Amino acid sequence: MIDKTELKPTLKNIPWLMDLSVEQINLLEKIAGVRYLDCGEVLFHEGDNDNVLYIVSEGRLAVEILVPGHGQVCIYYAEPLDLVGWDRMTPVARQRITSITATQKSFLICMDAAVVSELCESDPKIGMVIMRRLSNVIASRLLSMRIKLLELLAEE
Repeated sequence: MIDKTELKPTLKNIPWLMDLSVEQINLLEKIAGVRYLDCGEVLFHEGDNDNVLYIVSEGRLAVEILVPGHGQVCIYYAEPLDLVGWDRMTPVARQRITSITATQKSFLICMDAAVVSELCESDPKIGMVIMRRLSNVIASRLLSMRIKLLELLAEE
């Protein structure tokens, strides 16, 4: 379990942020907060309009989409160091494209996506590190979704 005072060491220990300087980590720490979820608690629903980016610090989250004729389908389990809510970092996403539910007690680092975007624009190094991670996450989630949808089609 982390609290606001432990954000800096937690951020410093995230492998994909290790290329950042102490000053850059300090900038991220200033805009970061902590969110706790109990098992079964919903972080957000597909179609919601919140504007927060999350890094999973502890726990496990089900990433789900609504598939007509199949209901909510889990396409991925987000675990420590995973990003969720990344859709708000893309210029075309106006709503959440997935639903997120905690499958165990979870602790998340949260940041306003608009502020993170501004920080990425003002500091190219931070922007490159975050966008590189986002592109990897997006590619991974697309592959997970493709596999899950192929499984659903094979069942029919």
